[in-house]
Amino acid sequence: MAPLRRLCLCLLLLLALLLPPPAAPAPAPVRRPDWAACRILSRELSRLLATVKEPPSEGMQLLEEEPQNWPPRIRCSDACDPLALETNNTRCLHRIRQALQHYRDLLGSDIFRDQPQPQLETTMEQLLRHVQEGHGRPPRHHLPPTQVWEQRLQRHLALKRLRSFAAVMSRVFNHSAR
Repeated sequence: MAPLRRLCLCLLLLLALLLPPPAAPAPAPVRRPDWAACRILSRELSRLLATVKEPPSEGMQLLEEEPQNWPPRIRCSDACDPLALETNNTRCLHRIRQALQHYRDLLGSDIFRDQPQPQLETTMEQLLRHVQEGHGRPPRHHLPPTQVWEQRLQRHLALKRLRSFAAVMSRVFNHSAR
């Protein structure tokens, strides 16, 4: 009887090895942002940025020294190109979210105390809410205070970088909303 039992156990083990593994549960569907709303809001952001009045920037051509990847910019490695967006937009949206948070925090900092931009902040907050879907609401980071003499330069640089970022971000949303 023992040999028969061993044979049955061996056959069961062999059968278990030959059967395909159970299928993994289907991954939860990825929540996609409302691309059309993001396109509208990014266009509004660009329009608002074009209306921001800055005093003449005579003598403000200082070298822009910045850390390796700061402020956040959309780079080739972020996969924001049309082909990558159609298959996996996670990295691109992460970079956009990171940059929107950064610029939102800058708009709320002391460098804009003398020239607040409530419409820009509101539009940025709305856009961030759309891109943030499924990731919770990120807290505001309070930036270290700047010296009064450097606020105008910092404001100029922040607006210049934000304009550049908004142009690229608008292209991403324009393609994705089609």
